[in-house]
Amino acid sequence: MANDLYEVLGVDKTASDDEIKKAFRKKARQLHPDVNKDPDAEDRFKELNEAYDVLSDPNKRAQYDRFGTIPGASGGGGSQYVDLEDLFGGGFGGFGGGGMEDIFDMFFGGQGRGSRGSNAGPQRGADLRFDLEITFEEAAFGLEREISLYRDEQCPHCHGNGAEPGSKVETCPECHGSGEIRFTQNTMFGQMTNVRPCPKCHGEGKIISEPCKECRGQGTVKKNKKLKVKIPAGVDNGSRLRVAGEGEAGVKGGPSGDLYVYLYVKPHKFFERDGTTVYCEVPINIVQATLGDEIKVPTLDGQVVMKVPEGTQPGKVLRLKGKGIPSLRNSTRGDQLVRIKVVVPQKLNEKQKDALRKFAEISKDNINPEEKGFLNKIKDLFK
Repeated sequence: MANDLYEVLGVDKTASDDEIKKAFRKKARQLHPDVNKDPDAEDRFKELNEAYDVLSDPNKRAQYDRFGTIPGASGGGGSQYVDLEDLFGGGFGGFGGGGMEDIFDMFFGGQGRGSRGSNAGPQRGADLRFDLEITFEEAAFGLEREISLYRDEQCPHCHGNGAEPGSKVETCPECHGSGEIRFTQNTMFGQMTNVRPCPKCHGEGKIISEPCKECRGQGTVKKNKKLKVKIPAGVDNGSRLRVAGEGEAGVKGGPSGDLYVYLYVKPHKFFERDGTTVYCEVPINIVQATLGDEIKVPTLDGQVVMKVPEGTQPGKVLRLKGKGIPSLRNSTRGDQLVRIKVVVPQKLNEKQKDALRKFAEISKDNINPEEKGFLNKIKDLFK
C-alpha cells in the first residue's frame, strides 16, 4: 500500500465521504485494466481499491488517520470491488454515456448478449423507394404507370441458394448450421458467454463447395425490372403507395421487401386544391358583374357554363358541385370553388367615358350604396 492513501485518491485529509467516493470513481475509470493498457495499470488500480477500502469505511479511516496503517491491509486481500453500476453511475464517462450497455459493446464488440451477426436462415429483402412525378389531372383521376427498377432478384441459375447446380452444400461443421460460435471469456464482470459469427462459414451456417457462377454465391443478381403501378384517383402531393413484395429479393428463401412509390404532383397553371376541393379564379368585366351573365369556366372535366348573378362583387366565390377531386375513401367528388375577379378597364374611348358619366349622373347616390355610409363614418370620426 502507498504511504499516503489520500494521495492515492488525490484528495485532502479533510475530504468528505462524498468527495472520496467521487475521486475514486474518477480514477477508477482512468485506471481500470480493461480500459487502461499501461503495464502498471493493474497494480495502480489495486492500490486505488485498497485506498478506497480504507477511506470509505469510517472506522478504518479513523484508525488510519491515528496510526497511519491498517492491520491486514498491506497485502491487498481486504480490498473491495464496488458495483460497476455504482462506479460508473449508469454511464461510463467518455465512452458514449450509455451505461452498462455501452460497456458490453466496448469490451465484447456488441456480441455479449445475443446472437448478432449470424446470416444463417431466411432473410427478408430490403424495401425500395421510387419517386414518381404526375400531373394534377393524373392525381385527380388516377392512372396506371409503367416504371423501371434496378433491383436484386433471385438468381435463376441457382434458384437463390448460392450454389452451382449439382455442387455440394454442407452444413458447417464448426457451428452446426447456426452461423454462430459461443465462447466463455473471463472479464471484469466475471465469466461471460459471448456470441460471434462463425469464422469458418462467415455466419452463413453452411459451406458451399462451388459457388454459383452467375451470382457468385450471393443467391441474388441485379436486374432491370419493368413494373406497372396503379395509382388510385384522389392522391395528393407527397402521397405514398406501398406495392407489397416488389422490393429487393429475399435471401435464402426469405420474402422480398416492399416497394414504396412517393408521388409528386406538378403544379397546375390554373387550378389549386385543398383535399378534394379545387380552386380557381375567373376574370369578368364590370358589365358582366353588374348585369350578370353566363360564362364558360374550365374544370377538370372540361369547360362548363356557369351563371354569374347580377351585382356580383369582386372576390365573390361561386360553387360548382361535384367538380372537385374524388375522395380516396369513397370516390365521392368534392366541389370546385370559383373566385370572381372583376377587371376594371384601364383604357376607355370618349364614347365609353361619356356613357359612364351619364350612368353616374342618372345613378347619383345609388351608384355606390356603401359610399354614403362610409362617408358618414368618416365625418363621425373627425367630430
